[in-house]
Amino acid sequence: MKKIAIIGKPNVGKSSLFNRIAKQRIAITSDFSGTTRDIKEHTVEILDKPCKILDTGGLDSSNELFENVRLKSIEASQKADMIIMMVDGKMLPSDEDKKIFYALQAQQKPIALVINKIDNDKELERAWEFDEFGAENVFPISVSHNRGVTNLFTWIASFLPEVEAPIDVIEDDDAFDLDDFEEEALQDEEETPETNEINVAIIGRVNVGKSSLLNALVGEERAVVSSVEGTTIDPVDDSIEYEDKIINFVDTAGVRKRSRIEGIEKFALLRTNEMLEKADIALLVLDASEPFKELDERIANLADKNHLGVIIVLNKWDKALEDYKETVDEIRDRFKFLSWAPVITVSALSKKRVFKIKDLILSVYANYSRRISTSKINELLKVATVRHQLPADKTKRVKIYFATQYDVKPPKIVLVMNRPKALHFSYKRYLLNKLREAFDLEGTPVLLYPRNRGEKDEAIIGEEHGQ
Repeated sequence: MKKIAIIGKPNVGKSSLFNRIAKQRIAITSDFSGTTRDIKEHTVEILDKPCKILDTGGLDSSNELFENVRLKSIEASQKADMIIMMVDGKMLPSDEDKKIFYALQAQQKPIALVINKIDNDKELERAWEFDEFGAENVFPISVSHNRGVTNLFTWIASFLPEVEAPIDVIEDDDAFDLDDFEEEALQDEEETPETNEINVAIIGRVNVGKSSLLNALVGEERAVVSSVEGTTIDPVDDSIEYEDKIINFVDTAGVRKRSRIEGIEKFALLRTNEMLEKADIALLVLDASEPFKELDERIANLADKNHLGVIIVLNKWDKALEDYKETVDEIRDRFKFLSWAPVITVSALSKKRVFKIKDLILSVYANYSRRISTSKINELLKVATVRHQLPADKTKRVKIYFATQYDVKPPKIVLVMNRPKALHFSYKRYLLNKLREAFDLEGTPVLLYPRNRGEKDEAIIGEEHGQ
């Protein structure tokens, strides 16, 4: 699939054009110079022809961070099949703009000079100033006013291959009905069709090494790394193929204390939450070279809130403050709600033990997608309730009629009862522990929902979303 890189100096509208092509607000846009820092790649259709667009950071070398961003942008242009060079039409052409254009032109690939912020016919005169570039393909546009963009799309589409046949999308509208539980309990459920993709979000505080970990996992310098806190703003995604699976990694923006979140980082935090809603597994990155903080626990709660599989990654282990046992003991004490999450020690910079994370992802995902037959669940419940009787509701007997798993990612199990509200949380925890003892569920949450016989699935959906 053809790749198109959008290149230019900061604040010329690259991310706005990226969002316009993608038809959704993927890249964060703002008036702050240098908002985009990492390369964002997205598959789109331009005039019904598929391609990939790359949103790059602004070409600026004013400090260490922006020099790294500039190098990433140049690298993206070299990997692309086509280049869109954007300039600010409200500014006069500069020698630096010309130098950038000539360097890109030397790559001998289709290139367009896009003059943005030409909002009306009167401002077209300013676009003529850019004739001195000698560009063959010039497009004066206004992304914000959707002006002149169609001509640019037509030019891009002329270089894209024709689509051979449309792809049919099959939608499954089957709804789960609790009225069918009793019938389903008498037979094993069919296996859910397995997807080939695993979505993994990398989360943690600022400067714990998330971007370095992403680079080590994908085997290239995908994300910008610098000593400047909060380098990653937009979530950065990349994919690898591993053991017949496609693992999609997203390096999310580092989270600060709420009082320290400023400017575009507010957008970054919102985008991080959006990415977590789409993820299957979270790599919770902790800095082993310094004491854990309350903020680490709050970030871990984001994974718990979204019911994700979790792997706790202790980064910078070569500079660890304490030995392994003491560190893990503290993790288990601080993150009791993630007692089921495996812990792995790594050094993202030296890449030590990073390769083990991939195998762990596959293992956790298998558990996250696990389907346990109704008969096995009910056999376990029978033994568990005999060994430890259900506490009575005042003088009324509490009884579980049967249980069945109705969904995966993570495993979701309904307990059909006579008095579901009387199920004490400690007994619920006891049943969860029994399930974990009987089945391999490391790395995944397991959700138990007590329900009356015949109660509709809307109640479960509401509970899943904390309503």
